[in-house]
Amino acid sequence: MPRFRSFISLLLVLITTFLVSCSSPEVAIPTTYTPEKIAELQVYVKPVEEAREKLEVLKKLISDQNWVDTRTWIHGPLGKLRQDMLGLSRSLLPKDQDEATRLAREVFGHLERLDASAKDRSLSAAGVQYAEALKDYDAFLNLIPKAS
Repeated sequence: MPRFRSFISLLLVLITTFLVSCSSPEVAIPTTYTPEKIAELQVYVKPVEEAREKLEVLKKLISDQNWVDTRTWIHGPLGKLRQDMLGLSRSLLPKDQDEATRLAREVFGHLERLDASAKDRSLSAAGVQYAEALKDYDAFLNLIPKAS
């Protein structure tokens, strides 16, 4: 009989362990930005916002038709923008992530076409790509919640 009780005890422990490990509480996905989340995002927003000033330098390089420096500026000071924007978009709430990622990719596409336009020394194409990149960049920044 003691052996039977030990076996029953072991069986109950195993069943309980199995049931507890299979169940999990539902994790609620947040739908609004908390002040803590906004403060966390500000760390990621800073380098992306600083790139705005670098885009203004790019505008001057294009208007001066300085194609070598235009291409260098895209690959140099703006080279980390892709990583910063995608990192920021992954930190947003799920409802904003897809749109932010799409806009970030649009900005990169425009910068790549701008680089090709600079290589071809095409002022009109470069101007159009710059304007589109700036429009998508501003739309991306508008998705980011601001600190109060």
